[in-house]
Amino acid sequence: QLQVVESGGGLVQPGGSLRLSCAASAYTLSGYPIGWFRQAPGKEREGVACINTNSRIINYADSVKGRFTISRDDAKNSVSLQMNRLKPEDSGIYYCAATYYYCKAVLSLDDYFTWGQGTQVNVSS
Repeated sequence: QLQVVESGGGLVQPGGSLRLSCAASAYTLSGYPIGWFRQAPGKEREGVACINTNSRIINYADSVKGRFTISRDDAKNSVSLQMNRLKPEDSGIYYCAATYYYCKAVLSLDDYFTWGQGTQVNVSS
């Protein structure tokens, strides 16, 4: 069964950058569209970005457009989320997940499976 592991989180000052990585073990990510989600304390998990299998369809939440970039490297069996100009409201646990569907304009939690443990992102001065 496909399992994913997120990494790359940490503490960064507002305006800073982080690069998150989503890796898979035992199975390849290349056959699945991948989404990134985040969850802040006391809030629901929300979709951040997704990318389809050939990278031709990419969608972002309005709150991160122009600041975050999702990409995939099938040779490395990974999907990355480059986060620039970070804001305190970007803080939370970031998760990646795979879907059997496609990268929709609005990510739906119900479409995704095989959630990892997440990686913590804290944006604070």
